Amino acid sequence: MQSGAETPPKRRKRKPKFGDTRQLFALLREHLASGAASLADIARLVSDGLLADAAVIYVARPGELLELAATQGLNVNAVGHTRLRAGEGIIGMVAASGDILNLADAQNHPRYVYRAEIGEEAMASMLAVPVKRAGRTLGVIAVMSREARVYSPMEVEALATVSMLLAEILAKAGATDMGEEGFSDTLPRRYAGHVLSAGIARGQILPYGAPPPIGRLLTDDPDAEIKRLNVAVDAANKGLDKLFSANMPGGATSRDVLEAYRMVTQSSGWLTQIREAIEDGLTAETAVDKVARNLRERMRRIADPYLRERLADIEDMVGRLMVALGGMAPKPERADGYILLVRRLGPADLLDWHARGIAGVAIEEASASGHAAILARALGIPALQVDRGAVETAQEGDPAILDAEGATLILRPEPAVTEVYDRALEARTMRAVALAAYRDRPTITKDGTEIQLMLNVGLALELDQLERTGADGIGLYRTEIAALAAGGIPDVAGQAAEYGRVLDRANGKKVQFRTLDLGADKLLPGEAGAGEENPAMGWRSLRVGLDRPAILRRQLRALLLGAQGRKLSIMFPMVATVEEFRAARDLLEAETARIRPAPEELEVGTMLEVPALLFQLPGLLAEADFISVGTNDLMQFLFAADRGTPELVDRYDTLSAPVLELLEKLVTACQEAGVALSVCGEAAGRPLDALAFAALGIVCLSMSGNAILPVKAVLVEADLNALRPVLRELRRAGAAGGSIREPLAAWAREHNLAV
Repeated sequence: MQSGAETPPKRRKRKPKFGDTRQLFALLREHLASGAASLADIARLVSDGLLADAAVIYVARPGELLELAATQGLNVNAVGHTRLRAGEGIIGMVAASGDILNLADAQNHPRYVYRAEIGEEAMASMLAVPVKRAGRTLGVIAVMSREARVYSPMEVEALATVSMLLAEILAKAGATDMGEEGFSDTLPRRYAGHVLSAGIARGQILPYGAPPPIGRLLTDDPDAEIKRLNVAVDAANKGLDKLFSANMPGGATSRDVLEAYRMVTQSSGWLTQIREAIEDGLTAETAVDKVARNLRERMRRIADPYLRERLADIEDMVGRLMVALGGMAPKPERADGYILLVRRLGPADLLDWHARGIAGVAIEEASASGHAAILARALGIPALQVDRGAVETAQEGDPAILDAEGATLILRPEPAVTEVYDRALEARTMRAVALAAYRDRPTITKDGTEIQLMLNVGLALELDQLERTGADGIGLYRTEIAALAAGGIPDVAGQAAEYGRVLDRANGKKVQFRTLDLGADKLLPGEAGAGEENPAMGWRSLRVGLDRPAILRRQLRALLLGAQGRKLSIMFPMVATVEEFRAARDLLEAETARIRPAPEELEVGTMLEVPALLFQLPGLLAEADFISVGTNDLMQFLFAADRGTPELVDRYDTLSAPVLELLEKLVTACQEAGVALSVCGEAAGRPLDALAFAALGIVCLSMSGNAILPVKAVLVEADLNALRPVLRELRRAGAAGGSIREPLAAWAREHNLAV
């Protein structure tokens, strides 16, 4: 150690050049090819290549332990003797968290643990990188220097690349000693989250998006690897052409999404970085994975939601390139019964997986109001947003329970837990059989009140729910969902064809088309957000349509053409003033004057989501043919509570005095004006809420398909005449604003209503 006194000046001269990454990878490749490479050799090569004073390699051992397996520049007698628990010290913390630590003053870090036998007293800085394979931590590699400094991004990238290589060596050479899959490969794991689409699924995990293990990391023929990359890019683009033209709603209108994906793959910056990594001696697969990881890390630090959503594009294209390079298996043709586990998921990909038969989906980065969640509810797929770490931890085939009611994902559940859920699933199956008996029954309460139960849908493929549920019609057709899935707004002919198909499939049942509700979390590819602090209350929905009347007029023209003379019902979203409604209706009337045949009957209504409309009811009721209360947005605006904020999910309730009083006054005003009123949204699909709404006089409810039969089963068994005085008394007792949910549920259970 004393002889190193002259070393720092020499290394300071070389430091601006950094170690020769290409030479380091070439030496590693040479040693591996000889078959004589040891962990000690790798530690020496890394220490020299990164101009460090020391290097250590720890490997995972049974019992959540890390054992020092090799070192360069420290006491070799500690090899095989020094052990750390997962989470102990800096090395243990890196192993437990899976994060890279780059510390200029490691010994003063609060988690630093001193081990005298190693001899690292003179070392100041440390760069520690987890060694991971298929989401499992197999060890840690670290370099140290006497000089207090932060390692450069190039040094971090180089050591991260070495860790990828080391992962393959450890997995092949040390499986017997350290356990075949690293830490905690058989222990149950629970991940909390938030429900996106209710339901329970039990099956095997299918993780998608975790970096796949790469068999060959280094190359001595960069030119050949670049040719492979170019062929893979071409194959990936051709595959996208085939996927979007064959499977995606909208057919040719999906070109915008396709081009958005191509922008990612063909970006000069993206491909240049990959080619540079290949020229450093990495294989095409390793280079793609390395550059993708760097991009992910940078984009996760970006606050803009639109730019963060582009992560899905990157990860999708990484997967496609890996498939084309032969480094990753393609999506299975069938995934029946599997629980899909992903970081992010867009509506197009969700449709793709749904067609392959998944039983449920857990997503690390998602919100209940996002369009992927809305689509999951419409398709009846149990979906859960789970805490980060699940994708890295799970392996394909792990048994799992997706509880998208209790908001929990359980990996490798204990047998007793599985038995409990099996009984719950059996009970749900029996309940589903019992509910099926209500499908063809009219929704008439015991006191003789007839209620319409309508569907909320967004794609023509969902219209089979009309027959499956016995719904009375479509109370909300979300016209933007097909555009989001296809990647762009179709032209007039494309939209008219879609709307015509919807009316054909409805076969005479009423369909209420909502005009495009874009903005907030629903952005088309290439349509960046405006950077609004509160996008849900910003430039969205009808506001966009009125500011860009050409878009709205094209859609209205398409609706009129698609109707082909049949009855047509159109409603406008996010209306805040009567003037806005009147302006939108004027555009519709202008288009109606041009189209032949004109609709047999044309109804024009509005969503009531903005509380300001409640103070303009006389003027609104004189203009509108019907009103549909959008409970999702109305609740967040009424209580100033962002519905995407987990801490506020249960803070405010539709069954509370302010909401019930609002609805009661609205019912009275609509009845006096002869204007039809419905409630549309998540609340309408909850049996207890639906029961209260019916008692207030709301006789049309619109909800997702999986809610129709449970709501009908409660309503047909209920006596609203008996409920109304109870509801009045409960409201008086909760007049201070509190929820009446619990006492109302108790009353319902006493009367054998399955709420």
